[in-house]
Amino acid sequence: MTLKIHLTSDALYSLDLSPAEAVLQPLLAEGISAYEQQLQFSIDFPRDSADPRELSEIPEVRLWFVRLDSRYPWLPYLLDWKAGELGRYSAMLVPHQFSPTEGIQYNPEALEIFLMHKIFVLADWMASQGISAQPRLQGFAQMLGYDLDEGLFSLVCR
Repeated sequence: MTLKIHLTSDALYSLDLSPAEAVLQPLLAEGISAYEQQLQFSIDFPRDSADPRELSEIPEVRLWFVRLDSRYPWLPYLLDWKAGELGRYSAMLVPHQFSPTEGIQYNPEALEIFLMHKIFVLADWMASQGISAQPRLQGFAQMLGYDLDEGLFSLVCR
């Protein structure tokens, strides 16, 4: 079952997290582990046809996602990676540029910091939820282009 968070420009401009809370709070109450990689965002943010920016380049949109991430730092667990939601979510939080030939180009240092922060957050959160973390965290890192050493996971996933 795919879960959707529908965002309007009003919610984005006012930093209103209620569209996300309406979807996430019931999941927290019933047990969130059953919803792994099932969350997508639908973003309705009208802009001028001459505006070449991607949504992740619009400050109001990015700021909403920064706020969301501060409230739900474990959200990557729920994102539908196959539908590209992890890449889009990461682009909202990590400085990047778009290349017409190579697509999104993350700032390498910022992406490393983001990745390691999420590894630590997710490892602790998954442990608190009774979820096996190491294979999921390895997959998360690989989705962002990293092959992390097994030794790191023995330190983090206890």
